Amino acid sequence: MAYLESKPRYEILDGLRGVAAMMVVAFHLFETYSGGPVGQIINHGYLAVDFFFVLSGFVVGYAYDDRWDRMTLGDFFKRRLTRLHPMLIAGGLFGLLLFYLGDCEAFPLINQTPWWKIVVLFLIGCTMIPVGANMDVRGWQETYPLNGPQWSLMLEYCANVVYALVLRRLPRVALVVLMVIAAIFTIDLGLGLNLLGDRPENIYSSGTFIGGWGIEGWQLHVAIVRVCFPFLAGLVIARYRKFITVKGGFWWCAVLVALTQALPRIGGPETANFWQNGLYETMCILVVFPLVVAMGAGSNITDAKSQKLCKFLGDISYPIYITHYPLIYLQMSWVGSHADMPTSAHIAVSVSLFVLAIFIAYALLKLYDEPTRNWLKEHWLKATKIKPTNC
Repeated sequence: MAYLESKPRYEILDGLRGVAAMMVVAFHLFETYSGGPVGQIINHGYLAVDFFFVLSGFVVGYAYDDRWDRMTLGDFFKRRLTRLHPMLIAGGLFGLLLFYLGDCEAFPLINQTPWWKIVVLFLIGCTMIPVGANMDVRGWQETYPLNGPQWSLMLEYCANVVYALVLRRLPRVALVVLMVIAAIFTIDLGLGLNLLGDRPENIYSSGTFIGGWGIEGWQLHVAIVRVCFPFLAGLVIARYRKFITVKGGFWWCAVLVALTQALPRIGGPETANFWQNGLYETMCILVVFPLVVAMGAGSNITDAKSQKLCKFLGDISYPIYITHYPLIYLQMSWVGSHADMPTSAHIAVSVSLFVLAIFIAYALLKLYDEPTRNWLKEHWLKATKIKPTNC
């Protein structure tokens, strides 16, 4: 039976995804020592998630917009599950295996949690169903307690469902209108305008896009806002195909991605100055990230070394993102028990964990993810009958 082969890849965008993923790992390693969002090093590292959503919207639009005459909804969902779900399961299993090693004062519930509850949480996580506070096992009220960053993959799945059911059917003008509406809510969140009157008064809700990992109240509000504009912007870029060609495009785009996340907090710690940081992050999401994607899609790699680097970064981007956080839990536990160790020891542990995260991601990619996806393509996707074209 026919099989819908993958289209040529945008190599620069693959590389940029890897750059953003590396920044996320560094952001989380520094976060252990930050003392809060104001003093965080790589202060805007969480914006990598918003950049990922722009990339996702672009890639989904590019890969599938012109294929619906040969593809059913079931075909689409099977392809997306084949791409995303094997590593998601690996990330949850990694969190399960390392869970009890993170026992410390920072995570007071770990030593009170029976093993069967961890297994249940792993199985629930494999279904992408978020859990509530009654299933908390760490003290953080995470919706995916074994692997915190999975919340953003849940939003990715939701965006894919909305695309398949609704967005793919809309004309370009309608997508632009929806994008503008989403931009208004992005501005509302970033500047703390509170148009809906549901914003709590704390440092996590004013002048920042931190949040989205919860399923209730303000957290859900942040999650919806963070995914809507970026995904729609990526989809609009893919539909209009108005790209920007830049010589040395990968390097310029990589600097922009890294720099936007690494800059210190904008404005002082006073609540009255939070709008300055919010304005900066809003501009990153509304302007810089779509611009970077347009530049990355329109530029070319001209040398073999850059091509190899982009391929490597693209290959490990998703594996490292979805598997690194259990190592961060261990780092937090170690820091809590060794606060009196010299700075050099803390640096050595953090650097070692960064390198270990890359090694684990690459090993899982080659030994598990690629073989699993290849098997699924051969025995699951190729067994799907693709509708014939009319040409």
